[in-house]
Amino acid sequence: MRSKIIVLLLLALSPACGAQANLHSSKPGSIVIASTTILADIVRNVAGDRLPVESILPVGADPHSYQSTPQDAVKIEKSKLLIINGARYEVFLDPLLENVSGGRMPIEASAGLPVERGDPHLWLDPNNVILYVENIRDALTHYDPDGAAVYKSNADAYSAQLKTLDTWISEQVSQIPPGKKLLISNHESLGYFARRYGFTIVGTVLESFSSDASSSAQQMAQLIEQIESSGAPAIFIDAGDNPALAQQIADETGAQVITDLHLESLTDGPPAATYIKMMKHNVTLIVGALK
Repeated sequence: MRSKIIVLLLLALSPACGAQANLHSSKPGSIVIASTTILADIVRNVAGDRLPVESILPVGADPHSYQSTPQDAVKIEKSKLLIINGARYEVFLDPLLENVSGGRMPIEASAGLPVERGDPHLWLDPNNVILYVENIRDALTHYDPDGAAVYKSNADAYSAQLKTLDTWISEQVSQIPPGKKLLISNHESLGYFARRYGFTIVGTVLESFSSDASSSAQQMAQLIEQIESSGAPAIFIDAGDNPALAQQIADETGAQVITDLHLESLTDGPPAATYIKMMKHNVTLIVGALK
């Protein structure tokens, strides 16, 4: 099924598929555009030096609440390939794609992966990113057949790094006693991570897969009860999230608020300059708070 989806998406790009001879044309702008900084880093690891890659979203931007700009439309217009996460993560792109000439069809990096309960945060399990890499490799190869060997070599090397990352995460979380592998997040984002590494999701401050949501007094009271009954010691929120609600809950329960996770965006330099560094940073914080 995954390969069929990718083939259909790539066929939609066929008008541009003869353009590999013009990869380094003098027209300004990037050849490949990714929707987020995290995805752009993954694409760069496959494209290597052969294709320039840019992110639509700037560092620190939250896709859930991002308001697109005219410059974003210009980036998309100038690009040859647009690669997105998919799973309805990039709703901010909808109006942009409606107004971009050429009826551009984005490539979904997550194509073929099962989406659990509508949660788009599939990249928080590195094994899912290995499938992202395969999809990206296929898209780049279809666009630029002459670079097939480069993309395959880069994809294989990066996939090996992701497997090593998966092993490292498993070793790190093994330091946490089983009864303490409890996660509370600001919004519903850690499900894939929790399933892969044996955590239990106690609850979320916002009952939504988007950080651009609100919480009712009833929801907060329920979460306080869940924290008290489970003994969960920490609430984990993204660095870009407003910590006010999490802090109110922490004041009621004695839980610690960990505010420096990076789940939606990379950082400009440490601690999360790449996807792999981001995951290691997040895991270090989680293990430190729970063990």
